[in-house]
Amino acid sequence: MSVLSSMKIINVCSGKGGVGKTTVAVNLAAALHSLNKRVVIVDCNLTTAHLGVMFNIYSEKTLNGFLNKEHKLEDAIHVHSSGLHMVPASIELSELPESAELKQALQETFKHYDYVMLDSAPGIGRESLIAMKACDETVLVANPYVPSVVDSLKVKNVAKGLGVYNAGIVLNRVRGRDYEITPHEVFGFTELHVLGSIPEDEAVLKALNERTIPFFDKTPSSSAFFELAHKIAGIPYYKR
Repeated sequence: MSVLSSMKIINVCSGKGGVGKTTVAVNLAAALHSLNKRVVIVDCNLTTAHLGVMFNIYSEKTLNGFLNKEHKLEDAIHVHSSGLHMVPASIELSELPESAELKQALQETFKHYDYVMLDSAPGIGRESLIAMKACDETVLVANPYVPSVVDSLKVKNVAKGLGVYNAGIVLNRVRGRDYEITPHEVFGFTELHVLGSIPEDEAVLKALNERTIPFFDKTPSSSAFFELAHKIAGIPYYKR
């Protein structure tokens, strides 16, 4: 009798661009990796790819190429110096791939992994739906402001309509100001719990140009990502 894989596909998504979704996806993956979880990040932002640019991965083997049946998905896996596995999207501007049958390929290719992190395109358009239909659950990313959180509600409703479980919201770039929306208010708008609050961290901006992963550099946001990873993995977290 075959044993079912316990691998989980998590779609890191947002209602709008510019909230730090890719930063959250990458650093959450790094934090899970530090917990000895086998993780791969897949760039599902098929028209404005960021993952390859962030980590200097320039290859003809991409998620776009797989969806266009040009090569196998496993051929597009690249190993970062940290040990994280990444599947970039193409930086070339082209038509969206016709094929959206991604979930089965992810399940088969990464069946020995613990987590597949999908870095989705923002919003609720056709491109973002490719990732939404391929995932087991969503983690929404928003900034601590009403418009950003309200945009998350739209994505939540799309996921619900597709039968996808919404794990909750990560508030990113939190500065601890009185005017910022609180986790209680987030729940009031969305009926979703805040999974974690990631503080504003200038080291993240520095890392973008240095093409490094801030989590591994023990930046101010690292402990927040570490706590979030424990929550995602279901491992008790004890603050030191």
